Amino acid sequence: MPDLPTPQDATEAALFSECWDAVLSYADLCTSGSLTAHQLATEAFTLGMREVRAAGTVPARGPGRRAGRLPTIPELLTAVRNTAASWEADGEGHKLDPDLRLWLNSGQAARYTGPPLQRPVALRGLRDMQEADASLLWLAEVEALPLPTVARRLGLDPATIAEELDQVRGLFRDRCHRAHVDTPMDAQCRSYARLLDAVTRSPAADTPGDLSRHLATCVQCAEAAACLRLHGGGLPAALAGGVIGWGGLAYLERRRRAAEVRLGVGRPGAAEADGGDSDEKEGRSRVLRNGLLAAAVLLSLLALGVSMMPFDGSGDSHDDRAAAARDDRQPVADPADPDTAIATATDSTPSRTPSTTPSPTASKGRSDRKNPDPEPQGTSAATTSAGPTRTTAPAAGCRVDYHLDSQWTDGFQATVTVTTDKALTDWQVAWRFRDGQQVGQMWDATVDQDGSRVTASAADYNKSVSAHGTLTFGFLGSWQGENRAPYDFTLNGAACATN
Repeated sequence: MPDLPTPQDATEAALFSECWDAVLSYADLCTSGSLTAHQLATEAFTLGMREVRAAGTVPARGPGRRAGRLPTIPELLTAVRNTAASWEADGEGHKLDPDLRLWLNSGQAARYTGPPLQRPVALRGLRDMQEADASLLWLAEVEALPLPTVARRLGLDPATIAEELDQVRGLFRDRCHRAHVDTPMDAQCRSYARLLDAVTRSPAADTPGDLSRHLATCVQCAEAAACLRLHGGGLPAALAGGVIGWGGLAYLERRRRAAEVRLGVGRPGAAEADGGDSDEKEGRSRVLRNGLLAAAVLLSLLALGVSMMPFDGSGDSHDDRAAAARDDRQPVADPADPDTAIATATDSTPSRTPSTTPSPTASKGRSDRKNPDPEPQGTSAATTSAGPTRTTAPAAGCRVDYHLDSQWTDGFQATVTVTTDKALTDWQVAWRFRDGQQVGQMWDATVDQDGSRVTASAADYNKSVSAHGTLTFGFLGSWQGENRAPYDFTLNGAACATN
C-alpha cells in the first residue's frame, strides 16, 4: 500500500486537510471495515493527487469552456471508485462492500468509464464547466459548506457569492441540457427532450402525464430531469449520484452531517456563528484557551490516569477503582444515562502496550470493525506514546481500540473501535485527552467536548450493536505540543479496557 504523499507547500497541505476526510468518508462506504477503508483511501488519495499534480491547473474564473477535468474532491472520489474497481479486478474484491461489488460488475459502472456521450449527464455537465465554477457548485451543494467558507477557499467575495452560486447553477443546467441533447437516444426520448427542458425551468410548471410516465421508465431522461430542475432541492443528489455513482446519496448524507458537526449544530451560540470561518479558526485557538483554563484539571486527571495503571510492585494508589468511579460522577465526566450503563464483567482481559502509529507519509490503518484486535504495527518518527505499559487490563464489558490514522503539523485523524460484550440499543463513548486536543469533525457519531472530556454519541442509523459486536467512528482533531493517545474510555458510563 503506498504512503500518503507529502504536501509540497502550505497551500497543498491545506488542500490535503480539506480533501482527506472526504476521501476516507467515501472509502469507508466502499469497504467492509475501517482498516480496509484506510487502505483504499490511502491508495486512492495517492493516485488521485498524482493526477491532480500532473494536471497542474489552477482554478480560474473566466469565459469559455474548459478541458474535461473534475474539481479536486470529486476527482479524488472518482479515484476511490476506480481503485475499488482495480481491487475487484485483481481478486481483492472481498475487501469491498458486497453491494459495491455487484454494482462494479453491472452495466451501471461501465457508464462512468465508457464512451463519453453515454456517461451520466451530471458528470459531463460538471466536467464541461470552468474549474472554479465547478468547485463552487460542488463545495456548496454536495459538501454542504457555508457560503462564507466557500468564498474564502476559492478567493471569492463573500458579499456576492450567493449571486455567483445562482449563476453557476444556471451554467450547470445549460451544460447538462447540452449534454442531454448530444446524447444518442431513441426517437421517443428525442421527442420529449424539448418538453423536458421547458417543464423543468419553472417550479410552477406541471409535468404532463405522458412525460411523467416516460421519466418513470427511462433512467437516462430521469437523470437529465434531476439536473435540469434547479428548484425543489434535488440538485445535490443529482450531482452526487451522477458524478460519484455507487454510494453517492450515502456520501451526500455523510457530508451534510459532517458539515453540521463542523458548524457545531446543537451547541449554544451555534446560530450566531459567522458562517464557517470562525468555527474553523476557533479549532486552533481553542487549544490554547483550554490549555490555560483547564491546566489544574488536566494535572489531576493525568495523576488519576497514572494511578489507575497497575505497575509491577507498585503500591502507590490506595483505592484506584473507587477513585475512578467517583471521578466519572463529577460534572466534567460523560453525562451518560446510568440506567443504560453496561455491567462490568468479572473476568480480566490481558492488555498489550499501545502500538505506535505512523505519520501521514507512512500511515497504515490498524483497527477493523470485524477484527477489533489486529496485529501491532511498526513505529514512526511522528508517533506519540500512549503512556506506561500495562501488564493487565481492568475487568470490563467493553474494549476500546484507539488508532491514530494520520498526523500533520497541527491536525490529526483517528479511528475509535469499541467491542461490547452486551447488546446495545444506543451508545455513548467518552474519553479524556491528555494534551488539550480538540475534535473538529466526527463521522458515524455526533460529538460534544467539554475541556479534555469528549463524548461521541451514536448516529440514528448505528445505535443498535449486537452482543460481542463492534461500533466504529472516526474524527479529525487539532493538537499542539504533544498528541498522546487519550485515556479513561467509557461506554455508556462504564469503564472500558483499552487494547
